[in-house]
Amino acid sequence: MTDSDIGYLTPVIDEDGAPFWQYAARGQLRIQACASCDELRFPPRPCCPRCRSFDSTWRRMSGRGRIWSYVLPHPPLLPGYAEQAPYNAVVVELADAPRIRLVGNVVAAADAPLDSVDPELLSVGAPVRVAFTAASGGVTVPRWLLER
Repeated sequence: MTDSDIGYLTPVIDEDGAPFWQYAARGQLRIQACASCDELRFPPRPCCPRCRSFDSTWRRMSGRGRIWSYVLPHPPLLPGYAEQAPYNAVVVELADAPRIRLVGNVVAAADAPLDSVDPELLSVGAPVRVAFTAASGGVTVPRWLLER
């Protein structure tokens, strides 16, 4: 991640991860899978850690998961984030791939500010679903909505 012009962290897109961000821009959550042994892997990388194949595909996920862990950063280190405190940073375990975990934020709506969810509503195991929003630099990022 790098600092953007507004003080937020934005993804650095490399060759291996580029398809993840391209699918996100289309509103799809896809995870890299080995085309030889079907092992899912995240973060994306060129070689399968199980069978060492360099062949891969991108499997569409349901977009559902659960909060595996979360934190309310205090104090936020970047000015752009400090203005939205208290906000959350979560690790989400995907429902269709429990060994795959993504980092993000739980928000009230895809384009809502980072502080849009009361921290009291967060708990480990809480069900969430993905939503996508445009970030700076033309990148679309996944965020998470609480399922009620």
